[in-house]
Amino acid sequence: MQLYTAPRAPNPRRVTMFIAEKGITGITQVAVDLNAQEHKGDAFRAKSPLAKVPALELDDGRILTETRAICTWLEGRFPEPNLMGRDFEERAFIEMADRRMEWYLFAPIGQCIRHTHPGLAALEQPQFPEFGTSEGRKMRDVARWLDSELAHQPYVAGERFTIADITAFCALEFARGLMKFQPGAEDMPHLQAWRDRIAERPSARAF
Repeated sequence: MQLYTAPRAPNPRRVTMFIAEKGITGITQVAVDLNAQEHKGDAFRAKSPLAKVPALELDDGRILTETRAICTWLEGRFPEPNLMGRDFEERAFIEMADRRMEWYLFAPIGQCIRHTHPGLAALEQPQFPEFGTSEGRKMRDVARWLDSELAHQPYVAGERFTIADITAFCALEFARGLMKFQPGAEDMPHLQAWRDRIAERPSARAF
């Protein structure tokens, strides 16, 4: 199998962290140069028609794109350690937590960075700085809510580490680098403590 990824991009990092948590071996990583617009070339579009990373090429030649879909396939193929729920009920609550992190934390961070950071101008044309700034404020509202959740539970989805923690951690690391967002400096001590704890996991250093 081959995983098409990109240095510093947060969505590929979610998949590599998921792979590392499961201890999966035998997946070759192929770097795609986003700054050189390699993802928009015909060769890569033949694999990922919407020009997005990550993309997982299976041994039979089929290709999966979209981070959550790739992780779902990996969870089924390599079921332990379980990261997405052991029965329908736990799966539903973990998916709820993961979707919240993806749509209300991760997505606004991405929009803020893509529309306000000059280094992303080549990838986001046109940029709309006011929209990006607004998304940054919305992200902080969700981060404050998450801080309150983590005051009484150890992980994003409850009592154990799951895919929701991976999504939230990769989102915050993206914001830490390009938005200079530090939860502790903005009166979110529980979120900061959680981030620091997750950063100590070997999977957090796998990308």
